Amino acid sequence: MTDRRPHLVVAESGGFDAEAAATLETSFRVSWLDADRSTLKSSVVDADALWVRLRHHIDGDLIAAAPRLTVVATPTTGHTHLDEVALAARDIAVCSLRGETEFLRSIRATAEHTVLLMLAALRHLPGATRSVNDGRWDRDAFRGGELSSRTVGIVGWGRLGRMVGELAAAFGARVVMCDPHVADAPVPNLGLHALFATADIVSLHVALTPSTTGLIDEVALQHARPGAWLVNTARGEVVDEGAVERAVLAGTLAGYATDVLCREQSAGMGDHPLVRRAAIDPRFLITPHIGGATAESMARTERHLARRLVARWISP
Repeated sequence: MTDRRPHLVVAESGGFDAEAAATLETSFRVSWLDADRSTLKSSVVDADALWVRLRHHIDGDLIAAAPRLTVVATPTTGHTHLDEVALAARDIAVCSLRGETEFLRSIRATAEHTVLLMLAALRHLPGATRSVNDGRWDRDAFRGGELSSRTVGIVGWGRLGRMVGELAAAFGARVVMCDPHVADAPVPNLGLHALFATADIVSLHVALTPSTTGLIDEVALQHARPGAWLVNTARGEVVDEGAVERAVLAGTLAGYATDVLCREQSAGMGDHPLVRRAAIDPRFLITPHIGGATAESMARTERHLARRLVARWISP
């Protein structure tokens, strides 16, 4: 008997939550893949829906290979891995976590990872572990600092910015922020340049928009307080990466700790200038966009999005 349910292609099925999978299979004929781009392109030929994380860039070429596609689901708030213009041109809907404010209040993984990067930077954690792995035991070489004695500057006082501010305050840090869209906040709201001049750690939590692309540029970095770290768990494109690298090498910044890079969907991330730099310079600390990738957060977001996708298909 022919299965007449709509066809859903899940592009990255590794570790997919079992409850979310069962929800999807009530309404869809699901192809569970862990696919490279070539395989994905050939698999979406008869797909009605596509589920993606962050590995693939869903661009015009891939969209053209999927003539039946009507919706792309992604358990993310950002859409930088989607060509929204090409999707709109085909009237393909995007089902994501963008705007899911109430639900997202329970998702704290990225905020915790942000504080992890702050602590790892202040305590020289990558260099210390490498040193031990190399057979040394040199405590004095890795004498770090405490978050409790620092001023943390939050750029973007939205959901994540507020969470990071609360966590930093719990460590005893002084918190300031910069957000022209917030009229009232429990911490000082400074201009961007004043925040850089004040903060020992500047943490980025803005959405990627035309106005925030390249927000942290040469001019902003010139105002950095001596010894300050820049932490980025927003999007790579929020910073001018070349300007950040130059600022660290010149000593204007103490370092750059980031979970995100520009052009993350490009092949060969090992050739990225900052990845090459981090391999030889401990002042650059990079993690592979794992801020939201905890078992708990991924299970909750996949279950939530699966329910939304099924409800949307039943009642568009």
